[in-house]
Amino acid sequence: MKAKVIVDADACPRSCLAILKQEQVKYQYRLLTVASYNHQINNDDHIVVDNQADAADIAIINSMQPGDLVITQDWGLAALVLAKGGLALSPAGRIYNNEQMDFMLEERSLKAKVRRAGGKTKGVSARRLEDDQRFHRSLLKLLETMMNCS
Repeated sequence: MKAKVIVDADACPRSCLAILKQEQVKYQYRLLTVASYNHQINNDDHIVVDNQADAADIAIINSMQPGDLVITQDWGLAALVLAKGGLALSPAGRIYNNEQMDFMLEERSLKAKVRRAGGKTKGVSARRLEDDQRFHRSLLKLLETMMNCS
């Protein structure tokens, strides 16, 4: 079975998509992007979902199999991917793992509580070349893992 990389494309930087398309030539994986209808994604294998909360996440989970790689910055989705036996990578190059997931989900919950109470939390930093380089290194590491397991 051909390896599959699924991208939560609503919040994935275009530079990450370019890196994924570049490596697709060498690694021959299926590159599936999923995004709501209000995002213009240039990919032949693309799923468009409505703009409802979690629609893209549900489509991603329903499309993935154990061993697939999902690119997402959504910690909740990453936790579901790991629970289903997949691999998860953030656009910033962070490789998600089960050991850190409980802490990350607790942190997400605390930040949401602060925002609901009217407080502010730190957002995502501006993207830098180092982020693309880290993403690329982590992607190659996970692709090698995927290819060795298939």
